[in-house]
Amino acid sequence: MIQSIYRLLIELTNGRWSSVILQRFAKSDKSKWIVPSFAKTYKINQEEMERPIDDYPSLHEFFIRTLKEGSRKIDQDADSVVSPVDAVIEDIGDIEADRTINVKGKVYSIAEMLGNDEAMARYEQGTYMIFYLSPSHYHRIHSPLSGKVENQWSLGMKSYPVNKTGLKYGKYPLSKNYRKITEIRHKTGLAAVVKVGAMFVNSIETTHDGDTLQKGEQMAYFTFGSTIVMLFEKDSFSLLPEITAPYHVKYGERIGTLRGQG
Repeated sequence: MIQSIYRLLIELTNGRWSSVILQRFAKSDKSKWIVPSFAKTYKINQEEMERPIDDYPSLHEFFIRTLKEGSRKIDQDADSVVSPVDAVIEDIGDIEADRTINVKGKVYSIAEMLGNDEAMARYEQGTYMIFYLSPSHYHRIHSPLSGKVENQWSLGMKSYPVNKTGLKYGKYPLSKNYRKITEIRHKTGLAAVVKVGAMFVNSIETTHDGDTLQKGEQMAYFTFGSTIVMLFEKDSFSLLPEITAPYHVKYGERIGTLRGQG
């Protein structure tokens, strides 16, 4: 019953006015009383949280919680690429020669997703990965590799659901939703981290300043469940063979290896 209520609330975040009301409630001290039931419903591991559950003054603060130091181990191999988030990898594939990707039976244009013809051309025939974050997940975003921040930009206004149903039946959320894109130049090329919003009140907060990123370093956070799309240039990335969608992963775990010449 409680889980059904939370699911309803999450769906309401995709309406213009309902999302405003719910966001205000989530940030108010009145929401503190539902934090324990939220944690229980979504089976959140309280042992890894940086603070005791009673220390969170609101549901919003609990949702963007940080973890105890050492809760995640960042793969230290110089050539490894790690997951930027705790998530389920929902889809993996090749970017077609016409610069599209096929997700849950829908064809998405990389040009529309990135809104940048120059950027679009870089990822033709490369690899894409889609990471879905549910309410049960830790919602901070970390760099999947070390490198220089080449470009950053934002696109989109509204947001629609990005869960399995939203990807299959929604209004092309990966290329229509509010999103923030970061391109990272690593030693063998470029990778794009596309942070996709999941509600009308778009809430992707950037936490990183500067023009360099270290693997595992925090970049941003979502204040509600959402999605990360990763794009790799052709011949610059090799996926671990054991990863097939759907695949549960935590940030810092290796998902593949850089290859090619920088």
